[in-house]
Amino acid sequence: MQINGAVALVTGANRGIGRQFASQLLDRGARVYATARRPELVDLPGATVLALDITDPASVAAAAEAAPDVNLLINNAGVTTATDLVGGDLAEVRRELDTHFWGTLSVIRAFAAQLGDGAILNVLSALSWFAHPGSGAYSVAKAAEWSLTNSVRLELAAQRTLVTGLHMGAVDTDMMAGYDIPKLDPADVARQALDAIEADRIEVLADGTAVAVKASLAADPADFYFPARR
Repeated sequence: MQINGAVALVTGANRGIGRQFASQLLDRGARVYATARRPELVDLPGATVLALDITDPASVAAAAEAAPDVNLLINNAGVTTATDLVGGDLAEVRRELDTHFWGTLSVIRAFAAQLGDGAILNVLSALSWFAHPGSGAYSVAKAAEWSLTNSVRLELAAQRTLVTGLHMGAVDTDMMAGYDIPKLDPADVARQALDAIEADRIEVLADGTAVAVKASLAADPADFYFPARR
């Protein structure tokens, strides 16, 4: 996939990693549809701004109609509610799944036929592969989105559409503002992912956290979750 000359659509382009994706795509010579639930918050000279709420089927259909030339789809829009599964608000659990799984799937279904030998990038997380207290809803939703990514990759292989999953630990965005931990630069995350698309890679592990967590899946999960007991 050559980004120079491509036509890209980025969901959640008003801030964080999404804004970096849209900005860097423009710098690399793509035409960009920058979308957000609140399009008035998108400040990206050179981009075409569209309203898009990925949890609203009518909004998704309207965006697909407004952007019929897209051949690079960046599914970045997301939400985190810090909700546990057993004791948390079930409506918030559903909101995470509605966004990360159903919303992402809705956007893919709306644009898939027109992508041809273009690409889809799904912004996932190291939390696709593990959980910790307070992340239950997010981890479940991202695990579902990871599985979605793998299935869509196979379903679109016949039309030669590249489907890439991006995994990383904490990134310095508004979503992670309340966490006092080391964080990745969102510009570096976007750069790695766009480089991977041009290299036809189907998975990006953007930092050591993602690498270590994925490697742990082959081991006894007790070593990961309860190391003090081993």
